Amino acid sequence: MSEVGFIGIGIMGRPMAGHLLAAGHHLFAYSRRSVPAELIEGGATACSSSAEVAVRAEIVITMLPDTPDVEAVLFGRGGVAEGLNPGKIVVDMSSISPIATRKFAQRISELECGYLDAPVSGGEVGAKAAMLTIMVGGLANIFDRVRPVFEVMGKNIALIGENGAGQTAKVANQIIVALTIEAVGEALLFASRAGADPEKVRQALMGGFASSKILEVHGERMIRRNFEPGFRVSLHRKDLNLALQGARALNLSLPNTAVCHELLNSAIANFGENLDHSGLVRVLERLAGHEIGQSR
Repeated sequence: MSEVGFIGIGIMGRPMAGHLLAAGHHLFAYSRRSVPAELIEGGATACSSSAEVAVRAEIVITMLPDTPDVEAVLFGRGGVAEGLNPGKIVVDMSSISPIATRKFAQRISELECGYLDAPVSGGEVGAKAAMLTIMVGGLANIFDRVRPVFEVMGKNIALIGENGAGQTAKVANQIIVALTIEAVGEALLFASRAGADPEKVRQALMGGFASSKILEVHGERMIRRNFEPGFRVSLHRKDLNLALQGARALNLSLPNTAVCHELLNSAIANFGENLDHSGLVRVLERLAGHEIGQSR
């Protein structure tokens, strides 16, 4: 079993760290908040800093909200870089800028350590079920060393290419997810406003070409009015901002991504940043003057 460090124990990180413990890995954890009691009770060692995690673990995983958070944890005072020795591996499973990722990887490699960017898809549900999709960028030999750790947390694990490629794949994933949430929201809103039962419509569509995980999971959220965050709307906005920044650098037009970005802006302005990203439908409902499930 490996000695694994885990930094960033939030909605996603908490179950991911739990799976590592359950698999028998020695876990060294750090969080700006206290490390959850169930992880300590399960055998995790709470550390006082990110640097301490890096000293004690051979593989250090970060799972943080945004690019500046990762940079601070890796290279700030008391950060991971201060505790690394040659041969250790840093694995960033956050969703951040591909451009910044390549710079971070270079700085870690200068310390004679390996670096993988390994963002995930599947949300809280996938994290709890250890069914995450893990998209990895980095060297094949480093990936091979870490793969057994990935297999504890996910099922669809792919080495995409060099450092930054995992983050690029994740941005592409987030474009598809956002546009599909918007499409499912429009479809169920149309059905409801036309007088059809949105749940029966959803069930019918689940058997056809329109079927998707978004229709299954987030379509149900929209109908049941369950917008407690599995993946916060503020984080999805951040990911689409990465997509649009990349598109500008590539002289690429992503018109529907831009529209969804604006809808997420409106969702945050009207309903708060902790709304689940399926709550984007609430903006569509406000525009329509109709709520899914409401009688005409």
